[in-house]
Amino acid sequence: MSQEEKVLKEERAFSKEQYWEWYENMLLVRRFEEKTAQLYGQQKIRGFCHLYIGQEACAAGQVSALTKDDSYITAYRDHAHPIMLGTDPGAVMAEMYGKATGTTKGKGGSMHIFDKSVNFAGGHGIVGAQIPMGAGIAFSEKYKGTKNLCVTMFGDGAIRQGAMHEAFNMAMAWKLPVIFIVENNGYAMGTSVERTSNVHHLYELGAAYDIPSRPVDGMTVEEVHIAMEEAAAHVRAGKGPYFLEFRTYRYKGHSMSDPAKYRTKEEVAEYKAQDPIEKVKQTILKNEWATEEELKEFDKSLKAKVLDAVKFAEDSPFPDKSEAYTDVYVEENYPFLNS
Repeated sequence: MSQEEKVLKEERAFSKEQYWEWYENMLLVRRFEEKTAQLYGQQKIRGFCHLYIGQEACAAGQVSALTKDDSYITAYRDHAHPIMLGTDPGAVMAEMYGKATGTTKGKGGSMHIFDKSVNFAGGHGIVGAQIPMGAGIAFSEKYKGTKNLCVTMFGDGAIRQGAMHEAFNMAMAWKLPVIFIVENNGYAMGTSVERTSNVHHLYELGAAYDIPSRPVDGMTVEEVHIAMEEAAAHVRAGKGPYFLEFRTYRYKGHSMSDPAKYRTKEEVAEYKAQDPIEKVKQTILKNEWATEEELKEFDKSLKAKVLDAVKFAEDSPFPDKSEAYTDVYVEENYPFLNS
């Protein structure tokens, strides 16, 4: 963190309500993801599954800084954003169970959570494919003349995809209202940034396109919120895209099948000491907004909410076989398909 950022953080006072919102959002996602890991081990959830444990501040700070009309699109580590935006956790859990009540009717699974009602344009399984899609959503907003923007997220592995560079070029040429975010958790699957790129400070790649860019402490929710407000103001002023590098860390492996043996115990412990949820908890306690006992009870209530989501998923039906043929085309927009 630069001296300027430290001063900005000290000058910026967040309300009690804001800290509670952050704490609830992050802790709910943490408990949801922990339960997901347990259910995966019981083979109740199958297929690929990627957890957001450790990265919760990245999502919480985005949601608190933007408006309900802004859109989000991301890769396949995609459970946190829709839940924080207001999607029913039961629908997300049901999707992972492959049930008809899931966010995509049980057809997408963990990597393809969508919810149009909260402007979440999905998790995407193809590495980097969502980057030009996010630019496309932003183009739509510009075309319609709104002040809305699209948050387009991707991992440090996707930053070497050609699609990202093409999207950066078009977004800057057309001054599209998009905030590009690389969630740099240090490892593209199991390969470190240092082993795959000569550029280790990933935000510097924005300079090639004259896109304003900077790094952000992704383990501190206040820093994420401030950076998002700054980027959003730039974008809404019609100045084009902004690029942020969230320096974060996942406490679990890349996916549920990854034992993460490429990291040392000391490295993981170092980042766990920076747990973003614990930071917010300590701020709440320091300001006497709650006692330890009250926070324990609050935690219990969130665990109960997760258990309700699990029950909803387990009680829901699997989709009918006929669903394999639906949602392939939007037929009402293409009458010639029925001719």
